[in-house]
Amino acid sequence: MNKKTFAAAMMFTVLTAGCTADVSQVKMTSEKTEEASIMTGEGFDGSYIKKDGEEVIYLAGGCFWGMEKLVQSLPGVKSAVSGYANGTSETVPTYQLVCTGGTGYKETVRTVYDPKIISLAQILQAYFLVIDPTVTSRQGNDVGMQYQTGIYYNDTESEETAERIIAAVAKKYKVFAVEHEPLVNFYDAEAYHQDYLIKNPQGYCHIPAVEIEKVAALIKAEEGYERPSDAKLKEMLSKEQYDVTQKGDTEQPYANAYNDTFEAGIYVDVTTGQPLFRSSDKYAGSCGWPSFSAPIYEGVLRYAADSSHGMDRTEVRSDAGNAHLGHIFTDDPESPNGIRYCINSASLRFIPKKEMAVQGYGPYLILLPGES
Repeated sequence: MNKKTFAAAMMFTVLTAGCTADVSQVKMTSEKTEEASIMTGEGFDGSYIKKDGEEVIYLAGGCFWGMEKLVQSLPGVKSAVSGYANGTSETVPTYQLVCTGGTGYKETVRTVYDPKIISLAQILQAYFLVIDPTVTSRQGNDVGMQYQTGIYYNDTESEETAERIIAAVAKKYKVFAVEHEPLVNFYDAEAYHQDYLIKNPQGYCHIPAVEIEKVAALIKAEEGYERPSDAKLKEMLSKEQYDVTQKGDTEQPYANAYNDTFEAGIYVDVTTGQPLFRSSDKYAGSCGWPSFSAPIYEGVLRYAADSSHGMDRTEVRSDAGNAHLGHIFTDDPESPNGIRYCINSASLRFIPKKEMAVQGYGPYLILLPGES
C-alpha cells in the first residue's frame, strides 16, 4: 500500500482526527498543546524536554516513516519521533490537514542523540546519503509540500555545525533545494505514524530497506579509530611518514605516492586507518600533491591556523589520529568547487575499491557508486 492509499484508508479509522475534524476539535487540541509546550532553544516543541547528555536535530527527508527508520538504525540515536515542522499555518497540524499542502508543515523526524556516540556530522552524512537534495517538495514517488527536505536546528552549536556541512554539500550540486533554518515549531504526528516501519516491516518506504542497512553499517564502521602510541607509530611508519604526520613536515611535490593516482577507492589516515577522502573527490591539481575537493564527510578533519614559513594558512589534521595531513585552500580555480585539500601522500594509505571489502572497508563502498 502506498502512502496516499494509506492516508485515504486512515480517514475512516479512529486513530486520528483526520480531515473530518471540526474547528472545535482543532481549537481544543491547540489549547492543550500550548499548555504543555516547552521552548527548546529557538523553536516550539510541545512534547520534548532536553536532557543532559543529549542533543537534538530535526530532519525532513520526504516520508517520515523512512527517515524515522533511518535514524533509528544509527548508533547513538536515543529516540526518533515523527512529526510536522516549520508550518506557516496557525492551525495545529494533523496528517490529513498537512496532506492538503496548505499548512506549510513538512514531515519531519525529531532526532535525539548521544553526541558521545554519534556526531551531528555523522547524522547529516547519513541524511544526505538517502535524500535527493536537488528537488523541491518531492522525494521518491511522494510529491507535495509536506515532502520538502529540511534541516532544522534549535541551538547555536547545532546551527554552526549544520550550516558548515550544508555549505560543503551544496557546493557539489548546481541546484540545492534543502531547507536549512532554525526550528520554528514541531508537533508530534499521530500515534499510528510512530515506529511505523518497525510495526509494519513491509510497509511503504521511499528509502529502500537495503539502503538504510548500508548507511547504518557505514556509520557504525566509523567508530573505534584511535591514535596508536608514539612508540607504535615509530615502529609502523617510515621516517618520512612519521615526520610528516607527527612533526608537520612536507614531502616533495610530484614525487610522492598518490599525486597521480586516480583509481577508484578511499584514502585513509596512515596512522589510524580512519577513512578521510574518496577517489570521486580527487582531481588533477597542479600543486604537486594529492588534491581533493572535499573530505569523505565533514567530521573526519580538524583545522588549525598555521603561520609557519611566513604564510597564513589553514592546517588540516585527521580527527581520530590528530595527524598532520596538509592544508586547505578556498580559491583554487582547478577545483570543481573552488576548495583544495592539498594533502601529503605520506599521511595517507590508499585502499583500491576492489580491495575495500577484504581490508575491512566494505561499508564504505556505498560512497563509491558507479566507480570502477
